[in-house]
Amino acid sequence: MKVEIDSFSGFRIYPSKGKLFVRGDSKVFRFSTSKNASLFLQRKNPRKIAWTQVYRRMHKKGITEEVAKKRSRRTVKHQRGIVGADLSAIAAKRNQTAAQRNQFRVAAIAKAKTEKKDKETKKAKPARSSNTASGPKVSKQQMKGGKGR
Repeated sequence: MKVEIDSFSGFRIYPSKGKLFVRGDSKVFRFSTSKNASLFLQRKNPRKIAWTQVYRRMHKKGITEEVAKKRSRRTVKHQRGIVGADLSAIAAKRNQTAAQRNQFRVAAIAKAKTEKKDKETKKAKPARSSNTASGPKVSKQQMKGGKGR
């Protein structure tokens, strides 16, 4: 005895019972009752209709024997070095006190300021000499070979 399954509700259809619907693309749908066929033809979603098997399966209804829940693996956290800083450097930074951190910060700022000053002084000296040594003023057009008047 071949028992079919309802395409809409998921119920069993015994031989000589139910309806068969063949769509234009030759896909076959079987319905146990006219209610199921009607809802299918109205394009209702069986996942949203409470009495269908699909709804019950989706909302975990009627599962009496629940085998021991699968144990999820606990994720283990690992410390890894980052590019440019190995693990020991990271640990050392973490163990610094606030005062030490502030001291390093002030030193770094002072160093950056001195480097910036040195750069500015080096830039300023050549810039002055280039202004006096420049030749006659030539426009960009003339440099490109445009007509010079």
